[in-house]
Amino acid sequence: MKAYVEFEFDLPGALLARLIEVLDELGTAPLNNVSLLEVPEQQGVYQLLLDDRVVYVGKTDAEAGLNKRLVRHARKIMHRVGLDPARVSFKAVRIYVFTAVNLESDLIRHYGGVKAIDWNGSGFGSNDPGRERDTTKVDPENFDAMFPIDIDRKMAFAIDANETAASALVRLKEALPYTFRYQGRGGRSRKPHADFEGTTLTALSGPLTPRAAIQFIVAALPQGWQATALPGYIILYKEDRDYPQADVIAVSGPETGAPQPI
Repeated sequence: MKAYVEFEFDLPGALLARLIEVLDELGTAPLNNVSLLEVPEQQGVYQLLLDDRVVYVGKTDAEAGLNKRLVRHARKIMHRVGLDPARVSFKAVRIYVFTAVNLESDLIRHYGGVKAIDWNGSGFGSNDPGRERDTTKVDPENFDAMFPIDIDRKMAFAIDANETAASALVRLKEALPYTFRYQGRGGRSRKPHADFEGTTLTALSGPLTPRAAIQFIVAALPQGWQATALPGYIILYKEDRDYPQADVIAVSGPETGAPQPI
């Protein structure tokens, strides 16, 4: 009888197989703030489902655990043309021993690869791409192209009497569930542009659509400002510029008057 043998345990394979079983056995919950109250800020993996079909597989990292990731995704699916947030649900698994095994890639392969999972590889999990990407044409299979932002959806937002444009823009940025980026003073300064701080607005009662609020603010600004809605976010810069797949919301001029929202 042999007294020596070599044994190699396929830890990644065993972990993946058991994880798939756990995910398959789990129920789903709506991707909203109420459901996410029960999800801890811990390390793990998760799925997003659209009409009970897996459309996104993700994992946590050192910067964000399960709760932060899912809360961010819940905000991402709000105010989108053609997408009712009630159609989106999730499954999440906390993994106590989160090794260097690339579970996300293994799970994506298990479900057919990136091409078979609609929102993986679509830019769904990305943050603001930044100024250098504003002129990039969005691929038709990109999440923002499939479900562009809805800037004509009324929201609980109003403009106060004698409020500065800077204050109104900050509040609108915080209220929107998608990126609203606007020009600052330049350099390393994070202060609002002087035109925003130097512009005082009249009162405008709500609820307002983002389009109406931005038109009202821009109309009060000095000449040269342009607000543009791209498929996934809104920008406001002092410029006269064309962007692909974009909707120019408002342009300030020497004699513009703040329009009243419809």
